Amino acid sequence: MLTYKAMYKFLKDGVHGEVLDFAGVMTCGKTLDETRKLLADALVDMAETNLILGESLPIPNPNISDSEADLEEPIILNRKSQI
Repeated sequence: MLTYKAMYKFLKDGVHGEVLDFAGVMTCGKTLDETRKLLADALVDMAETNLILGESLPIPNPNISDSEADLEEPIILNRKSQI
């Protein structure tokens, strides 16, 4: 289990979510709850893709931050399946 850092930015049309310490993991949804779920799914998908390609997973950086984020919180990588 790895813990990364998620950021959320509230926009007029929804919520943008991104994992700050795992490049390429981002999504958007209509609500914070929806975006949290979509981001957790995107994190699993990207991690599994990395592993399938023989690439390592990024090392979590608990000190990373985005000054434009409206909310930052931990996001735990829970793999849906075993590769």
